[in-house]
Amino acid sequence: MRTKILLLTFTLLSSFSVLSQGNDLEQGIYELNRGQFKAAIEQFRPLVNEGYAPAQYQMALVYLNGYSVRKDGMKALELFQLSAAQNYPDAQFELALIYSEGKLVKQDLKKSFELTNKAAQKGLASAQFNLGVMYANGTGVKQDDFKASRWYKSAANQNYALAQYNLALLYSEGKGVEKSTELSYVWNTIASWNGYPNAEKSRLMDERDLSKQKIENSIENANKIYQKIREQQKIKAKMAEKQRFY
Repeated sequence: MRTKILLLTFTLLSSFSVLSQGNDLEQGIYELNRGQFKAAIEQFRPLVNEGYAPAQYQMALVYLNGYSVRKDGMKALELFQLSAAQNYPDAQFELALIYSEGKLVKQDLKKSFELTNKAAQKGLASAQFNLGVMYANGTGVKQDDFKASRWYKSAANQNYALAQYNLALLYSEGKGVEKSTELSYVWNTIASWNGYPNAEKSRLMDERDLSKQKIENSIENANKIYQKIREQQKIKAKMAEKQRFY
């Protein structure tokens, strides 16, 4: 019985610790977003010392951009690496961009691909989009339009406008997917609803090759897909909110 009580106490203390870290991180991000960089650093620094991956990532951004500290790319790199080593997707993706640019480290496109893939597998929409681009261009990996289309679609279903636009382009050209002006129109429409200007131009070009009935059907299809995406976003937001308290 004593062992069970001790285990329960440890579990509760661990839960309170995680909750406290999450609250402090949230406060730090709030301060960062409103330009109160010193206040943000005060929230992040203790969490970084505790090895908390999300805080390591945020502190890396502070050093990378010089928010109330001297810009220090190498310190940012170190923190990104520590956070990425704990499988934090945002840090993995940022590190992937660093390897792609080759400024703070020697350029390594294969390493960039590997890190982007890890972040994409965890559901990070921006990484999924970039992974699609890497497959489309053969950057750090063998060129593969089909895989590009799959990753564009994953990001598009998370309402990532650039992915929606690129997916429309693949449907327009028949690369990696069966050519379909209607589906190109659908995804260009959704991307335009999300404010991507090039998508509106492409949508109008698609419109020239579609009958009035097909345009009406495509708009209806786009609306259904868009509403489903928005509902999924609401569900994810509710789940994220619950995780703040449990």
